[in-house]
Amino acid sequence: MEQDLGGKRAFVSGATQGIGFAIARQLAEASASVVVNGRGEERVRAACERLRTLVPGADIDGIAADFAAPEQVDGLLSELGEVDILVNNVGLFGVAPFADVSDEEWRRYFEVNVMSGVRLSRLVLPGMLDRGRGRILFVSSESGVNVPADMVHYGVSKAAMIALANGLAKLTRGTAVTVNTILGGPTYSDGVAEAVEGIARVQGLPPEQVKESIISENATTLLQRFIEPDEIAHLARYLASSLSSATNGATLRADGGVLTTLL
Repeated sequence: MEQDLGGKRAFVSGATQGIGFAIARQLAEASASVVVNGRGEERVRAACERLRTLVPGADIDGIAADFAAPEQVDGLLSELGEVDILVNNVGLFGVAPFADVSDEEWRRYFEVNVMSGVRLSRLVLPGMLDRGRGRILFVSSESGVNVPADMVHYGVSKAAMIALANGLAKLTRGTAVTVNTILGGPTYSDGVAEAVEGIARVQGLPPEQVKESIISENATTLLQRFIEPDEIAHLARYLASSLSSATNGATLRADGGVLTTLL
């Protein structure tokens, strides 16, 4: 068996850059038809064009929708159609003191990070169960297990994603449908790169020095560097394939050894 996804249709939320884009590319390279999602039409169009360049002959489409806007999500759900592989990747990320995070911001994080997966899974899971096959992946974070004090709202939303995936997996008993979660670690995504470059400009330092400083503050990382988006995407590609048939209801770590627990 190989990681051949020919004949499969995949949807990746939040896929115009970073981990989502890397996963979309991996799935396209495995011959899946891939639907890319992002907040704006222009960003989605640019991501689709880039994917077609990187993976010549790939079947790429896109649907723009901001998961913080329920009416846009309703439009996406009505347009999406049948999906064999769902990757719940879209998410908000931010550092803020707990006391400064308003109820409205908490709701926004849950709407995007959690309810996106609820609504998409509710749409596609019944069809997968009827067909007896399918893959649902959640891209969570080690912050959902070891919740950071300066990102409590983010960590709690990521923990909720893990719980959601675990519950959904129990609905797949006796089928070839699987629901799994990837726990990513510190990843050098486009958003992180922009933040690092901004800090470097303010401090008058080379970006590489800022990167090294950030990693050095993380005492538990075994990798001792940022993870690349492709390194998360490789695990997603495996979980989307038939090779992962015995993996269901699992939370798999691609965290660079940041978490210190045995499991």
